[in-house]
Amino acid sequence: MLTAFMAYKAKDAEMSYDFANVVSQDDVDMQYFQRFKQTFGEDGNILVVGMQDNKVYKLENFKELKALSEHLAQVEGVKAVISLPNLVQVVKDTAERKFTTSQIFDAFPGTQPQLDSLLKVVRNQGFYDGQIINDKTGATLIAITVEPEFLNSARRGEVMDNITEHTETFSKSTGIKLHYAGLPFVRAVMTTKVAAEMKMFLLLALLVTGVTLFIFFRSLYAVLFPLLMISIVVVWVLGTLSLLGYKISLLTGLIPAILVVIGIPNSTYLLTRYHYDYRKHGNKILALSRVISKIGVVNLVTNTTTAIGFVVFTFTQVAILYEFGVVAGINIFVTFIISIVLIPVVFSYLPPPTARQLRHLNAKPLNKLLEFIDYIVHEKRHLVYFFTILTLVLSLWGIYKVKTVSYMVDDLPEESSVNADLAFFENHFNGVMPLEIIVDTGVKQGVMRLPNLGKLNQLENFLRTQPILSAPISVVGLVKTATQAFYGGDPGSYRLPDNTERNFIFSYLAKQGEGANQRLLRSFVDSTGQQARISLKVADAGSRVLDTLIINKIKPELHEIYGGEGVTVEEAGNTMTFTRDDSGAQTTVSLTGTTLLFIKGNEYLINNLRSSLILAFVLVTIVIALLFKSVRVVVISLIPNMIPLLIAGGLMGFFNIPLKPSTALIFSIALGIAIDDSIHFLAKYRSELLSNGFNISRAITTSLTEAGTSMIYTSIILFFGFVIFAFSEFGGTKALGVLMSVSLLIALFTNLIILPTLLMSFDSGKYERDPYALIEHYDEYYLEHDDEELDLNQLKIKFEEEILEEDKNL
Repeated sequence: MLTAFMAYKAKDAEMSYDFANVVSQDDVDMQYFQRFKQTFGEDGNILVVGMQDNKVYKLENFKELKALSEHLAQVEGVKAVISLPNLVQVVKDTAERKFTTSQIFDAFPGTQPQLDSLLKVVRNQGFYDGQIINDKTGATLIAITVEPEFLNSARRGEVMDNITEHTETFSKSTGIKLHYAGLPFVRAVMTTKVAAEMKMFLLLALLVTGVTLFIFFRSLYAVLFPLLMISIVVVWVLGTLSLLGYKISLLTGLIPAILVVIGIPNSTYLLTRYHYDYRKHGNKILALSRVISKIGVVNLVTNTTTAIGFVVFTFTQVAILYEFGVVAGINIFVTFIISIVLIPVVFSYLPPPTARQLRHLNAKPLNKLLEFIDYIVHEKRHLVYFFTILTLVLSLWGIYKVKTVSYMVDDLPEESSVNADLAFFENHFNGVMPLEIIVDTGVKQGVMRLPNLGKLNQLENFLRTQPILSAPISVVGLVKTATQAFYGGDPGSYRLPDNTERNFIFSYLAKQGEGANQRLLRSFVDSTGQQARISLKVADAGSRVLDTLIINKIKPELHEIYGGEGVTVEEAGNTMTFTRDDSGAQTTVSLTGTTLLFIKGNEYLINNLRSSLILAFVLVTIVIALLFKSVRVVVISLIPNMIPLLIAGGLMGFFNIPLKPSTALIFSIALGIAIDDSIHFLAKYRSELLSNGFNISRAITTSLTEAGTSMIYTSIILFFGFVIFAFSEFGGTKALGVLMSVSLLIALFTNLIILPTLLMSFDSGKYERDPYALIEHYDEYYLEHDDEELDLNQLKIKFEEEILEEDKNL
């Protein structure tokens, strides 16, 4: 009934359609970005469609381009379309002494020479150079502004589909190849891929774990019912997302597949224990009862440590990580409850395992491997320590080489069409990712003062020299266009006016009214005339390149332009305030935009994930300390589980895998999962110490032989389960899959080799028996003497006698 309810709620689970804001709302740059959007609107709602083909400048194809622009403008959710056929020019109205705008292609050309003549007019408009057309390469683009209410909703996909339907029709009819970019397009592609990969990974996880279970247990029952139970957990995951009001994002979309992978080992431990017990005495019900009584608590503890690897993300105060941690943490315990209840119940109704199904307990290759490991632990401990130290030195060297880099479209493969299209725009227009610079002059109407315009122009000239920045667009370009129009459209007059010309030109501008030019002006100057906006597009060159550009180039240039002798400079985040010491006049320059906030958000995430890893270590240490109540055991158990994390970090350095949110994510998760093997081994080891008169050597040999089997089974399932993420199209998910699978495989051998080696070297084998310890009586496998006095028939008779006595009393 509970699962039916969760399935009912699961149908309401929704996809996330936005780049998550991970920067704290208290951050100075985030607060400024919110103010920027209130003043100037969204900066990341433009989709661009580019082309580089001389055929577009042929009359027939140009007509098709004009028709395409008109069709796109009619698409629901599209706010505006700017392309070659609908460009305007500013002209001087001498009679009214004002500037007006007119369509360059108002009278559409009837011949090719007429078209060529009008295209020359476009090229003479300096304002459009590097924005709509690249005169050097012949590339041009269509800029499509999407309504904000469509941008971050499920309807965005519909808008994108309608747009691409028209563009593909144009491409087929003209033979001109089109390229797409811009945040609306990238977000739509990523959302579609997240939904597709969520289904793919879920099916792959079920397939891989199912095949692995069949290879181990040779029983359809041992495959079908664990997969059925883990499918129930998947329903609970989606139901939990819906109940908590969370959306399916790149992170939460991975949870169903991850829980399939880490949930199946619950069933593996239970079934292995069931088979061992049944082989001992042939009593199915007794074996199942011991499954619950003997390893139920240990499974709860191992699920707790696994959950810790996820729950620590809830302490980051980052929304997407918090949601990921909450949903995963809750459903890890759901997985435990479902498996510990339903596995014994279901298998109590099924026939007992056959001799063929029990054969895996005597698998010769597995036993030979465990015997070899036992030999190494007892006879070659010096080699174990030597190779461990060597591996750690190499790993630390690799960690030193790790770089922190993030990209706006970091997760998409290099060969994807999105990256290919981005390369097109970066080659012809220097990029499409939004970057904004806001200059606050400190006084109302200060923007239109010539000295301030001159400084803006100086800054723009510098920005044009930077190879990863597009041509800037601002009020400076509009004033230059007005000067050019004042002199009859002369291309050589595309410049700022001098002091003599200023009054004439500005008097024309003052009579603009609310025409198109005035609306465009309001896009780059606030309503008070105090703040000017320089809008840029930047190549997706990565956080390191962008940081270098801002810190080492743009900020020093701002010091050069707005600073100098007698000026005090204060910095807060990406905002610089220049104050004149003599007058107290201030000019504030701020760098902002979606790109900067996204890059900063990734750095913020990485810092939080480092804190999460430390917290995970602390919590896991507490759990182990509560279990074993021995400082020595705590230290010995943590060492084998730190080594895989260090090796994973070293591999990142050697294989040039950058540290980014998706790769930083694995460390706390891997720690929470890997420590399970240590707990199972140490619990068995403690039990064997009691059974073998505190003889460490015999206890380790028995623990390796018996606990090692289920450790290997579960680790193989985890390895192949996480390997499936390597088939992702998202680079971050792919790296997560590879690093997680490698880390957990290494953790298996560190727990089978290094952990017992450390116990042989440093454990005294003596401890105070604690009657209240959770796992003091834990026994990984059946010990016959524990059940010498148990007889099910006697239990049945005793139970019946108690009922009769109760009836008599009544």
